[in-house]
Amino acid sequence: MMGERFYILTIRKYLTPVFLCLFTAFFFLNTTAQETDNEEVKRLHRPIFVFNFAQQIGWPNIDELKSFKIGVLGPDRTILDLHAMAQKRKIHGKPVEIVRFTVVKNVQDVQLLYVNHKYNYDIKYILNKISEKNILLVSEDYNYNASMINMVNVADAFEYEINESRIKKENFVIVPTLKEYAISSSEKWKQLYQKTEETLTKVQEDKDEQEAILKEKITDQLEKIDHQEKEIDTKEGEIIRRNEKIENLYTESEIQKIKYKEKISIERELEKNIQEQIVFIKNQEEKIKTSALEIEKQNEFLERQNSKIEEQSTILEKQTSEINAQKKINILLVSIIFLALLGSLLIYRGFLQKKKLNKELGIKNEAISQQSLELEAKNKELEQFAYIASHDLQEPLNTISSFIGLIAEDYEASFDDVGKESLSFIKDASIRMKKLIDALLEYSRLGRSKAYTKVSCNEVLKELKSDLKNRIENTGAILHIADLPIVNGSEIELRLLFQNLISNGIKFRASDTVPEITINCIKKNDDKKDTKGFWQFSVKDNGIGIPKEHQERIFAIFQRLHSRDTYEGTGIGLAHCKKIVEAHGGKIWLESFENQGSTFYFTIPL
Repeated sequence: MMGERFYILTIRKYLTPVFLCLFTAFFFLNTTAQETDNEEVKRLHRPIFVFNFAQQIGWPNIDELKSFKIGVLGPDRTILDLHAMAQKRKIHGKPVEIVRFTVVKNVQDVQLLYVNHKYNYDIKYILNKISEKNILLVSEDYNYNASMINMVNVADAFEYEINESRIKKENFVIVPTLKEYAISSSEKWKQLYQKTEETLTKVQEDKDEQEAILKEKITDQLEKIDHQEKEIDTKEGEIIRRNEKIENLYTESEIQKIKYKEKISIERELEKNIQEQIVFIKNQEEKIKTSALEIEKQNEFLERQNSKIEEQSTILEKQTSEINAQKKINILLVSIIFLALLGSLLIYRGFLQKKKLNKELGIKNEAISQQSLELEAKNKELEQFAYIASHDLQEPLNTISSFIGLIAEDYEASFDDVGKESLSFIKDASIRMKKLIDALLEYSRLGRSKAYTKVSCNEVLKELKSDLKNRIENTGAILHIADLPIVNGSEIELRLLFQNLISNGIKFRASDTVPEITINCIKKNDDKKDTKGFWQFSVKDNGIGIPKEHQERIFAIFQRLHSRDTYEGTGIGLAHCKKIVEAHGGKIWLESFENQGSTFYFTIPL
């Protein structure tokens, strides 16, 4: 009953705060959900806008930069979103680095600076500090024409306006499409602010309406709680009075019970002691009689035992001599058994260690096998992704190329020299992009086919010389080809491997040098692995060579050491070679010195 009383008081104490907390949490979540969704959408859009601005502005020194740097002013969490975008996109073909600045005077060595108005930085002071440093200023929610490019929040999206005079003053070139979608007048800018205010007003009205509804619900619940509290008070009084009566009755009954139990207990204890004494006396008398009989039996037994002892003493004397001889035999057997057990123990210990090592080796082999399967699955997914992405990119690229041709054909007379030059740049860029996509498609296909056959390298090079006949004759190239073996592999991929290495030897040479290429092959044994060995091929040229510091990265995809004006190409040829060789179970490396030519080595297992 006391527990029931405490339970009722506890309910009464905590019921009202629980209801208040629940309704408060519901109101807070309901009013902030829409704002959170809008902010998440803006977080996704903001870095995209900044990257697009950077891509549509031309920097005078962009070719000299190794990377494109974006600065963020103040403790803005936008830097995290820009970091995530930098992992996926490049700007003008350069990798992107993100840098934070806490004060304006430290801003330097960046190409773009982003600042948000909510951190109260003076825009005029910023413009003065970055003047003539080739830094594009992108601001958010500042006044019209206050910055170079200024973004404004409109509902869950952004609009922007550009200050052409400030941008051109820093020698930047503006792409026409950037100006086309920008806000062109202060009146439109004011309209955007009015639209934003109207949206905020509507949101506030919805919020007030929801708050009124919630207040009504809370009032109803509080009235219900007051009614329940009154009922609980009434029941509590009845329970208290009932408990007092029960406690009084219980106290009187307990006193009477205690006195009665004490009397009965004393009488029973006395009776029990008397009975135990009587039983003990009877037991003692029976034990005395039994002991007397036992003594008589023991005397008779001892007499019989003495006679038996005399008979056995003679037998023991005879057995003593036999036991002494048997002891010597037993000692010898124990020694032999001990040695056998020791040997067995050592053998068993070695077996346990070997079993433990085999078990650990099995676990490691299973883990390695699982990792190999996972890596193989991931490689297949990456190759499939590269193929689909490259294939899907061709359709919009073909559309761009077609429209550029139509514009150049129909409207070329309407463009000035800058427009014509821009069309030419776009056309060249689309052509380069198509070549890169084709190269990426070809790279993704390499190594897929595992149906290898016997391939004669001599026949492959004979056909390859015929295909490269015009290029060999135009450059006067000289090819020295040794007697090459028949290998197990893909004929198409091995043909592409030799073609890339020979083409590079012809292309990367000094203008006054006649290219000379030597191809050899030797057979080697593999001492480190339990295999039959491998063929080691070498392709040597007399070209310009490769500096030591660049030799590690030339096998990466789209890596170039020279500009396109000096040597044409996509920079994927050696990446193809590396993938082909590794797909055949071999490896590729080179030895090269600047202006002394290069020798490329690769292996194919026997």
